[in-house]
Amino acid sequence: MSKTAKKIEFILELEKLKAVLRQTKPHGLDRFENSAEHSWQSAMAALILLEDAPSDVDPLTVLKMMLIHDIVEIDAGDVFTYDEAARANIAAEEEKAARRIFGLLDEPLGRDLLNLWLEFEAAKTPSAKFAKAIDRVCPVIQNLNSSPNSWQAHGITRDRVIAKNEEIQNANPELWTVLKNGIEKAEL
Repeated sequence: MSKTAKKIEFILELEKLKAVLRQTKPHGLDRFENSAEHSWQSAMAALILLEDAPSDVDPLTVLKMMLIHDIVEIDAGDVFTYDEAARANIAAEEEKAARRIFGLLDEPLGRDLLNLWLEFEAAKTPSAKFAKAIDRVCPVIQNLNSSPNSWQAHGITRDRVIAKNEEIQNANPELWTVLKNGIEKAEL
């Protein structure tokens, strides 16, 4: 198969991400968003919020991470962020999915995307820490502007919401202050 044919196969594989439903509803809609929508919106949030990122954050790396971070859900599915037991058990399945999906591409592109995904998951570099924090932003905004929201539907307490999302302050302390104030006032 040619390089171009493999790229087309990979792009077609990404269509499956549109069928992976999440627990959050898009603002103003009475349906659950899919993982492709979340990835796009998170990438847009990163683009907007990169202006205030720490100087050691690489914008292109962050944007790439935001676009690929949930591709593994094609095979592994989406795990609700507050389901700690499921989150602990999904890591190996997600890595297996990453190796399969990025393996559809020729080298070095497939390997580069896999390494970028692994960097995001490890969250040790400044860019990965920023991207991980930004991944939390849109669900918080959506939950603060929906009623009922996924926090209420799953009985998630205010303290758990704050604890799960406080990493946002690493990306943008002012943004976290605004979101935390919203969480503290939210009906939970």
